[in-house]
Amino acid sequence: MKELLTRSISGLLYITLLIVSMYWQNALLVVLYVFGLVSLIEFIKLIKLKSFVIPALIFTFLYFGFWYWCRIHTSTTGTNEAIQILLVITIFVNLILIKDLFTFKRIPLFESKRYISTTFYLSSGFVFLFLIANYLNSFTPLLLLGSFILVWINDSFAYLTGKNFGKQKLFPSVSPKKTVEGFLGGLFFACVSSYFIATLTETLGFTSWLILAIIVSVFGTLGDLIESKFKRQAEVKDSGVIMPGHGGLLDRLDSIIFAAPFIYLFLRILSYVS
Repeated sequence: MKELLTRSISGLLYITLLIVSMYWQNALLVVLYVFGLVSLIEFIKLIKLKSFVIPALIFTFLYFGFWYWCRIHTSTTGTNEAIQILLVITIFVNLILIKDLFTFKRIPLFESKRYISTTFYLSSGFVFLFLIANYLNSFTPLLLLGSFILVWINDSFAYLTGKNFGKQKLFPSVSPKKTVEGFLGGLFFACVSSYFIATLTETLGFTSWLILAIIVSVFGTLGDLIESKFKRQAEVKDSGVIMPGHGGLLDRLDSIIFAAPFIYLFLRILSYVS
């Protein structure tokens, strides 16, 4: 009972801080930056990277660099090109991590790949979270909040469906508790919730939110599995201890971090075709 209470309180504080910060652009900027630094520290420990300073400086440069660039040059082609270059590299690195998830017993972590992963898997993920909240150069936090809600619903119903009906293991070598039934249950309820998110936020149409629900469910699950594989390699249960009852902050953000560039890619495509 005490563990459940601790878990509930820490989870509620995390969600409250995130939601409240979305009322002010600068508050969200700071909260996501702090979340990014904490997640970076946890990830560096997982991959046993000796230096924290260099990845932290790269993250800070990318994060505030793109924020400042977008703020000053709201409609220049240079800004769009820089974001597109970062997006292409980030998605390419994420696709390599997906390949490593399915083809290697252990994700190869030579020194240069450690820096590539901290830069384009984790740091870029937080850059795109902030860019989602600033879609089309205007502060649109409901897009980011809706994406987080989709992740939370997918995770919650994947767990409940898997616990009660799960039989076929999804990826037993990495995450023995995840099941195919759980994944499908999370996907189904995320798709259902997309209708209510579209109706309540009045940001995008139902079809767009439905596609986002599929993107979040698929790539969020892959992100969770990839982080689980990193933890298995490091022989730890959680990425950290900052959230009592939940583990590390990266454990809570792994899905949305990995899905963020794919969400942003869809939004960019949507802006071109609409």
